[in-house]
Amino acid sequence: MKLHEIKDNPGSSKNRIRVGRGIGSGKGKQAGRGGKGQTARSGVRIKGFEGGQMPLHRRLPKRGFNPPSPLDLNEVNLGRVQVAIDAGRLDAKKPITVEALIAAGVVARARDGVKILGKGELKAKVAFEVYGASKSAHAAIEKVGGSVKTLRPEAAPVAE
Repeated sequence: MKLHEIKDNPGSSKNRIRVGRGIGSGKGKQAGRGGKGQTARSGVRIKGFEGGQMPLHRRLPKRGFNPPSPLDLNEVNLGRVQVAIDAGRLDAKKPITVEALIAAGVVARARDGVKILGKGELKAKVAFEVYGASKSAHAAIEKVGGSVKTLRPEAAPVAE
């Protein structure tokens, strides 16, 4: 078999039908588009229209919840903090706050706060003052002798 001998299988492609070329062709007048109106036009079709029946996307219930004002937090892994400490951009003796992380170039801007995540390894004993920290980050920080002070307001207890 050579490249110039490759052919499609017989019947795999059909010849194009030229529509709208006179009634003698069998595809003249309305060119296979049926009658007049919206469906005969190009580019227009009511999406999801089901003949007056309530469309499926309106019959199904809405799901989920989008909070009206979600928090936009910076997420910082412990590995990035350790790299900044090793490079001398962060001082391990001072508490690490949002302002310190911005000055060190770890985060670009303050947003709504910083959440510390547990990916990477922390070697320095550091005190964090941040919006929150994951359980794994909390454990890793306390393992090396550091501390985490969360600035997140505590949730009010639910009255029953």
